[in-house]
Amino acid sequence: MIRINLLPFRLARKRENIRQQVSIFFLSIILVVTGLTWYTLGIKKAIDEKRVETERINSEIAVYKEKADRVTEIKKRLKILEDKLKIVESLKLKRDEQLLLLEDLQDRIVPEQMWIESVTADEISVTLTGIAFDNPTIADFMKRLETSDLFKEIDLKQTISKKFEGEVNLKAFELRCLKRSEIKGKKG
Repeated sequence: MIRINLLPFRLARKRENIRQQVSIFFLSIILVVTGLTWYTLGIKKAIDEKRVETERINSEIAVYKEKADRVTEIKKRLKILEDKLKIVESLKLKRDEQLLLLEDLQDRIVPEQMWIESVTADEISVTLTGIAFDNPTIADFMKRLETSDLFKEIDLKQTISKKFEGEVNLKAFELRCLKRSEIKGKKG
């Protein structure tokens, strides 16, 4: 029987196999390193793009914030102006109301028999103080006020006899009248 030594062939095959595995190992390492490098560069590029976009957005935010602050300031000024206009309108209405009251009182006074010394008005009522020659004149004045469209519930608070200039005996009076709610709608 002939013996053939196959060991060198097996050894050569084994060496070839080891060389192939080492080559695959190093090739795998190169591929992994290349892949990781490519992935890292892609992430770095994405981060840089996001950073640039964030800076752009922050600059736009700064511009819009400045504009929003100006709008807020303008709104505050507008609110102040609107409040002032409301006050002016309210004063105008009150002036018109006072003018109506005074005109109506002028029409109701008994001429040359009485004088109004003061008129005090609030939202609900008007208080009149004055001087008359006698009580019938005061009563006539109260009746005239009752016919007015501006007053209701005329109430005589007090009358006091006073001597003026030593000899003339006059009556000082105080009246309280409630305003009618229609005054606000009337214009002269």
